[in-house]
Amino acid sequence: MAISQQLTLEEFLALPEKKPALEYEDGRVIQKVSPQGKHSRLQSGTVDRFNRFTEPRKLAIAFPELRTTFAGYSRVPDVSVYLWERIPLDQSGKVANDFREPPDIAVEIVSPGQSVNYLVRRCLWYVEHGVRAALLLDPSDESALLFRPDRTTTALHGVEPIELQDVLPGFQLTVQELFDSLTIR
Repeated sequence: MAISQQLTLEEFLALPEKKPALEYEDGRVIQKVSPQGKHSRLQSGTVDRFNRFTEPRKLAIAFPELRTTFAGYSRVPDVSVYLWERIPLDQSGKVANDFREPPDIAVEIVSPGQSVNYLVRRCLWYVEHGVRAALLLDPSDESALLFRPDRTTTALHGVEPIELQDVLPGFQLTVQELFDSLTIR
């Protein structure tokens, strides 16, 4: 939902955080869609799948709902993955609050009533502005679109692998494995 107020990026960043998060793009303030059950579970399952592999190897960390500010925009991807050496740290060596560089991987999840085309444009914007891979997950048909810079977008479903080896060497994940988090046994 667009909020009509025009602000500069710095004015926007001075605003208090809200739930659901506010985002800044093209001089406009937009409020994210409030996540529902499938979205929330898929988001937490995605973060878990990445972090179980990447954190013990000190390869990367996946962050849920992390504000990322770069290329004149301030967005909150559903999941942001940063390679270990690119995670901003504060003066005490702890994870910083401000992330001013693009994530290595950005994940967006379609929520009910949300425009898929809007999310496709977001993913295209991510890879045009430094994100190495953007993944769009759609719980309605358990499919994924993988966006890469200078590559054809790939539509994935079922047991097809999500190819991220060039970003996360050794990491293997299928679309079905991600969507398995929606099944409670």
